[in-house]
Amino acid sequence: KRCPHEERHFMCVADLSFEAESPVASPAELLEGLPSYDWLQGHGESRQVFFPPLETLTRPREPVSWSSVLDHSRVPLVTEEVAREALLSFVNSQCCYSSAAAGDLIIQELRQQTLCRYRLETFSESRVSEWTFQPFTNHAVDGPQRGTSPRLWDMKVQMPPMFQEDTRKFQVPHSSLVKECHKCNGRGRYKCSGCHGAGMVRVSIEKGWGGPASCGLRCSTCSGRGNKTCATCKGERRLEHFVQLVIMWKNSLFEFVSQHHLHCPRELLAKARGENLFRDENTMVYPIVDFPLQEISLASQRGISEHSAALASRARILQQAGGPSATG
Repeated sequence: KRCPHEERHFMCVADLSFEAESPVASPAELLEGLPSYDWLQGHGESRQVFFPPLETLTRPREPVSWSSVLDHSRVPLVTEEVAREALLSFVNSQCCYSSAAAGDLIIQELRQQTLCRYRLETFSESRVSEWTFQPFTNHAVDGPQRGTSPRLWDMKVQMPPMFQEDTRKFQVPHSSLVKECHKCNGRGRYKCSGCHGAGMVRVSIEKGWGGPASCGLRCSTCSGRGNKTCATCKGERRLEHFVQLVIMWKNSLFEFVSQHHLHCPRELLAKARGENLFRDENTMVYPIVDFPLQEISLASQRGISEHSAALASRARILQQAGGPSATG
């Protein structure tokens, strides 16, 4: 838009300095402790992790005859045909490689080497509490007047299948508080930061001659209204604050590959197919103590110990699955 009596050549520079707005996060002083949530607040912290004690192993361990397991394992043998097929598959996956040399290559010797690995997967659940809010639309409020809020680990929720990661959020019963919106101070709208409530902005006009001038333009931020609907309460003026339970189901993975003389990247060895020699799955698995390769036994003990130490302070172990496998 142009100002009246302006010259033909000009440049508009809008003065869009704006006032700082109040924060979106609700101030801590708004959230006085609920009678049943004194234990939740954590001395002013809005987010806190809770976990129950780990269960101890009570089931008897069945002895494993490793000699019988190894004798009946079906570690695949690499024949000349299999080796050539693998080589051709690799060559064909490269854009600038020719398959002629790989097809005519004479394989003089194949050396079979078997390596063992130990893999441990731990499925755990952690629960976090935090304050959150939503616009209050005169709906029914489930506050402390309706009863005592359950403790976080007493809330029953449906778990995902074992070893399937997921995150879900739930509103804690009887934890709601209705408060005036802290961003707009209960007005539902706030002064536009672009025009400071005037609906117009002053622009500087640089004329072709005669010096600078100025005029007013309708504010594009608020379309000339001078105010905007509060984005926090969506114009409802009040907010419902409540405690939200966030449950995270996670998998922790430990892998160990026995010593070998293969010049092969570790990430490729991890993808190699092999034979599962033994698989233990329970709330907590036992470490292997008598495997023919001592490094596998030590790796199983280290993996279980690392997972227990890492998760004990922040999660509950729901299920573990572990065991050795052999790859040829």
